[in-house]
Amino acid sequence: MTKTLIVPGLDGSPAPHWQDWWARTDLNAAMIDLPAPHRPVRAAWEAALAVAIIKNPGSILVGHSLGSVVIAQMLATWPGLPVRAAVLVAPASPQGSDRLKDFGALPRVSFDVPTVVVASHNDPWMTFDEATDLSEHWGSTLIDLGNAGHVNVASGFGPWPGGKLIRDSLIDQTARPGVIRKLTVKASGWANSLRN
Repeated sequence: MTKTLIVPGLDGSPAPHWQDWWARTDLNAAMIDLPAPHRPVRAAWEAALAVAIIKNPGSILVGHSLGSVVIAQMLATWPGLPVRAAVLVAPASPQGSDRLKDFGALPRVSFDVPTVVVASHNDPWMTFDEATDLSEHWGSTLIDLGNAGHVNVASGFGPWPGGKLIRDSLIDQTARPGVIRKLTVKASGWANSLRN
């Protein structure tokens, strides 16, 4: 069974955040315990994530906000990590806050694993245009959630089954030989169901 490693963002993802709900309702998921979530240090977060990946090879990473950033930086810096795929939800621009400055600029290289970027048009932490640009550089599939804010509690997201649907689609696609790097959204109504 594929393990899902949930990577929280700045200040963590306590209840009722969708990441907390996911970790509590999915027996094959685990929330990564990142050091000093209120004062993040890139090297410490990368080390914690690397240990979790090594202990769970072939896992799918699901990041939110700064958690998406640390995943992207690791995929760019350490290609060949034993990661099956990644879901990057509402990545935050490190230039958006002094608390994120240690994370530097976001990479603009293609990843060697399938990835999905989930973005919103009114996210205060990253513009939709920037998320679109990054997804193109990363070779990621972009899922447009419309006006979903930062896809967090303040934006009305508690439990979020749509995130699990995205993960399940990645599991399905990466189980096939010769997997295509881009996630294919087959049904027109499917993307709308991701908000709920």
